[in-house]
Amino acid sequence: MADDRCDVLCLDLPRAEELRARRLSANLAEGASSLARALADPTRLTLAVSLRDGDELCVCDLAWISGRPQNLVSHHLRALKREGLAESRREGKVVFYSLTAAGADLLGRVLGAAAAASATGVPA
Repeated sequence: MADDRCDVLCLDLPRAEELRARRLSANLAEGASSLARALADPTRLTLAVSLRDGDELCVCDLAWISGRPQNLVSHHLRALKREGLAESRREGKVVFYSLTAAGADLLGRVLGAAAAASATGVPA
Protein backbone atom coordinates (compact mmCIF):
# COMPACT_ATOMS: atom_id res chain seq x y z
CA MET A 1 0.00 0.00 0.00
CA ALA A 2 1.00 3.61 -0.52
CA ASP A 3 2.48 5.45 2.47
CA ASP A 4 0.59 8.65 1.67
CA ARG A 5 -3.01 7.45 1.93
CA CYS A 6 -5.24 5.47 4.27
CA ASP A 7 -5.50 1.73 3.70
CA VAL A 8 -9.08 1.69 5.02
CA LEU A 9 -11.97 4.17 4.94
CA CYS A 10 -11.94 5.88 8.36
CA LEU A 11 -14.10 8.95 7.79
CA ASP A 12 -14.88 11.09 10.85
CA LEU A 13 -18.12 12.30 9.26
CA PRO A 14 -19.15 15.01 11.78
CA ARG A 15 -15.70 16.62 11.71
CA ALA A 16 -15.33 16.22 7.95
CA GLU A 17 -18.77 17.75 7.30
CA GLU A 18 -18.02 20.71 9.58
CA LEU A 19 -14.76 21.41 7.76
CA ARG A 20 -16.37 20.83 4.36
CA ALA A 21 -18.99 23.49 5.18
CA ARG A 22 -16.19 25.99 5.94
CA ARG A 23 -13.90 25.21 3.01
CA LEU A 24 -12.68 27.96 0.73
CA SER A 25 -14.98 29.07 -2.03
CA ALA A 26 -13.75 28.30 -5.52
CA ASN A 27 -13.32 32.03 -6.24
CA LEU A 28 -11.26 32.66 -3.11
CA ALA A 29 -9.13 29.56 -3.71
CA GLU A 30 -8.45 30.65 -7.30
CA GLY A 31 -7.59 34.21 -6.26
CA ALA A 32 -5.28 33.11 -3.46
CA SER A 33 -3.51 30.55 -5.63
CA SER A 34 -3.07 33.16 -8.34
CA LEU A 35 -1.36 35.48 -5.85
CA ALA A 36 0.82 32.64 -4.59
CA ARG A 37 1.82 31.75 -8.17
CA ALA A 38 2.84 35.37 -8.78
CA LEU A 39 5.70 35.03 -6.29
CA ALA A 40 6.35 31.32 -6.91
CA ASP A 41 8.72 32.03 -9.79
CA PRO A 42 12.34 32.71 -8.70
CA THR A 43 12.74 35.56 -11.20
CA ARG A 44 9.54 37.30 -10.04
CA LEU A 45 10.53 36.81 -6.42
CA THR A 46 13.96 38.33 -7.12
CA LEU A 47 12.39 41.27 -8.95
CA ALA A 48 9.96 41.84 -6.07
CA VAL A 49 12.84 41.91 -3.57
CA SER A 50 14.69 44.42 -5.78
CA LEU A 51 11.57 46.59 -5.92
CA ARG A 52 11.19 46.37 -2.14
CA ASP A 53 14.82 47.38 -1.61
CA GLY A 54 14.95 49.96 -4.42
CA ASP A 55 11.48 51.48 -3.93
CA GLU A 56 10.95 52.33 -7.61
CA LEU A 57 13.06 51.04 -10.48
CA CYS A 58 12.90 51.15 -14.26
CA VAL A 59 12.78 47.99 -16.33
CA CYS A 60 16.36 48.56 -17.53
CA ASP A 61 17.67 48.72 -13.95
CA LEU A 62 15.73 45.60 -13.01
CA ALA A 63 17.11 43.73 -16.02
CA TRP A 64 20.64 44.70 -15.01
CA ILE A 65 20.11 43.84 -11.34
CA SER A 66 18.53 40.45 -12.08
CA GLY A 67 20.88 39.54 -14.92
CA ARG A 68 17.89 38.74 -17.12
CA PRO A 69 16.92 40.06 -20.56
CA GLN A 70 14.71 43.15 -20.52
CA ASN A 71 11.85 41.42 -22.38
CA LEU A 72 11.80 38.60 -19.79
CA VAL A 73 11.86 41.12 -16.94
CA SER A 74 8.97 43.03 -18.54
CA HIS A 75 7.00 39.79 -18.83
CA HIS A 76 7.49 39.00 -15.14
CA LEU A 77 6.69 42.55 -14.07
CA ARG A 78 3.42 42.42 -16.01
CA ALA A 79 2.54 39.23 -14.10
CA LEU A 80 3.19 40.99 -10.77
CA LYS A 81 1.17 43.98 -11.93
CA ARG A 82 -1.72 41.81 -13.15
CA GLU A 83 -2.03 40.34 -9.64
CA GLY A 84 -1.94 43.78 -8.00
CA LEU A 85 1.46 43.18 -6.41
CA ALA A 86 3.27 45.85 -8.45
CA GLU A 87 2.33 49.07 -10.20
CA SER A 88 3.96 51.04 -12.98
CA ARG A 89 4.19 54.55 -14.25
CA ARG A 90 5.57 55.87 -17.51
CA GLU A 91 7.85 58.89 -17.62
CA GLY A 92 8.47 59.66 -21.28
CA LYS A 93 10.06 56.55 -22.74
CA VAL A 94 10.92 55.00 -19.37
CA VAL A 95 8.63 52.72 -17.33
CA PHE A 96 9.12 52.59 -13.57
CA TYR A 97 7.79 49.82 -11.32
CA SER A 98 7.19 49.68 -7.60
CA LEU A 99 5.58 47.23 -5.22
CA THR A 100 2.07 47.92 -4.02
CA ALA A 101 1.31 47.70 -0.30
CA ALA A 102 -0.26 44.28 -0.97
CA GLY A 103 2.87 43.20 -2.85
CA ALA A 104 5.17 44.31 -0.04
CA ASP A 105 2.99 42.58 2.53
CA LEU A 106 2.84 39.29 0.63
CA LEU A 107 6.57 39.39 -0.11
CA GLY A 108 7.33 39.95 3.57
CA ARG A 109 5.13 37.04 4.58
CA VAL A 110 6.64 34.70 1.99
CA LEU A 111 10.21 35.59 2.92
CA GLY A 112 9.37 35.38 6.63
CA ALA A 113 7.87 31.92 6.20
CA ALA A 114 10.89 30.79 4.17
CA ALA A 115 13.28 32.12 6.82
CA ALA A 116 11.32 30.41 9.60
CA ALA A 117 11.29 27.11 7.72
CA SER A 118 15.01 27.41 7.06
CA ALA A 119 15.72 28.11 10.74
CA THR A 120 13.85 24.99 11.82
CA GLY A 121 15.47 22.84 9.15
CA VAL A 122 12.21 22.33 7.30
CA PRO A 123 12.69 22.60 3.54
CA ALA A 124 10.86 25.65 2.18
